[in-house]
Amino acid sequence: MLEKTKKSVAFHTLGCKLNFAETSTIARQLLNEGFTKVSFDEASDIYIINTCSVTDNADKECKTIVKRALSKNPEALICIIGCYAQLKPQEVAQIEGVDLVLGAKEKFNIHRYINDLKKDSETKIHSCEIDEADFFVGSYSIGDRTRAFLKVQDGCDYKCTYCTIPLARGISRSATLDNIVNQAREISNKGIREIVLTGVNIGDYGKGEYGNKKHEHTFLELVKELDKIEGIERVRISSIEPNLLKDEVIDFVSQSKIFVPHFHIPLQSGCDDLLKKMKRRYLSHLYKERVEKIRSVLPDACIGVDVIVGFPGETEDKFMETYNFIQSLPISYLHVFTYSERENTEAIEMEGIVSIVERKKRNKMLKILSEKKRHAFYESQLGKEKTVLWEHDNKEGNMFGYTENYIRVKQPYTEISVNQLEKVCLDTIDSLGNVIVKDNILI
Repeated sequence: MLEKTKKSVAFHTLGCKLNFAETSTIARQLLNEGFTKVSFDEASDIYIINTCSVTDNADKECKTIVKRALSKNPEALICIIGCYAQLKPQEVAQIEGVDLVLGAKEKFNIHRYINDLKKDSETKIHSCEIDEADFFVGSYSIGDRTRAFLKVQDGCDYKCTYCTIPLARGISRSATLDNIVNQAREISNKGIREIVLTGVNIGDYGKGEYGNKKHEHTFLELVKELDKIEGIERVRISSIEPNLLKDEVIDFVSQSKIFVPHFHIPLQSGCDDLLKKMKRRYLSHLYKERVEKIRSVLPDACIGVDVIVGFPGETEDKFMETYNFIQSLPISYLHVFTYSERENTEAIEMEGIVSIVERKKRNKMLKILSEKKRHAFYESQLGKEKTVLWEHDNKEGNMFGYTENYIRVKQPYTEISVNQLEKVCLDTIDSLGNVIVKDNILI
């Protein structure tokens, strides 16, 4: 039982949309247990930090966030969950001020651990072997956004040579179709206008739906079911592997009432030699086919790309192969990641290490290319009528939102527009790269 005075709890999330969905679900669990939620910038009895471990920077950032929490309340209990906690629990436990470390299996049972936790005692670690993380816990984020992240899949069976996610999240497994449909209805009933489908490898949806490796349903069947739900206004597909993004899915999105024309497709390298070394499940010609297919049926679609620079063996020529390949594609923006060595991966043993200086240089080159691609895409859309979902924040008298095809737009703040879908005309691009709109019509 909780004390009569309710304990306060604050949350901070590092990393991906999937982490945000899980943090939000854990927060709702604790609210149901009688805790009160406060901002992470306020003094709190307990701070819960949901970590990422995709790069070294994420690990270092965890230490910074712990210090920030303790500066608000030096007596607060600090709980670390998520991928970093699963991969390196002993290392996390050594961070000064950390009281509890929970791995992949235990994080959803955090309420069982924190009531009796004491400050200044030995750090408690509860971390399973990753092969025990073979069950699915449904999650979605609500409350602080105009959109919700809905978790449909977890874990990954791919063996990419640079990636620790299978070690941090376990095997590929999925929510049942019925549960996803029910959660989507719950989200819609709360007045949230947009749902973002998220997972580790969402194109693999259906595997492990009933605790085995069989696909009871496919990703295509999932999107078709969601498309039937009354009341949902927008659904966005988050990152999906090019080999799993089938023509049938692209064609369905092109005809859908609610699925928006936005695809984020990891490339990682435009050099086939490196794709093979990375153990990716496609080569550059398939990636190009995916982009061309999208453009053929959805000419205004936004296409985002993940790319890694500085992978072992990436010579200057091979980097330029990637650069030129991306430059040739009609894509809309890049997410650029600098390769970082990760323990227990194949890539850490590979020859051909790229210097840190060169990695940073290549990262900068691709980020400049990304800005050029984004600007060209935005320019191609000027004069067109699109639908914007306006966000809550008032930033110096302005409000922002995204069109269905993921163009960031701006207008003077108008409270009546918050969380509303409005038809607008895309007019001009400002000096910061936002599109200014005119002729708003509330839908």
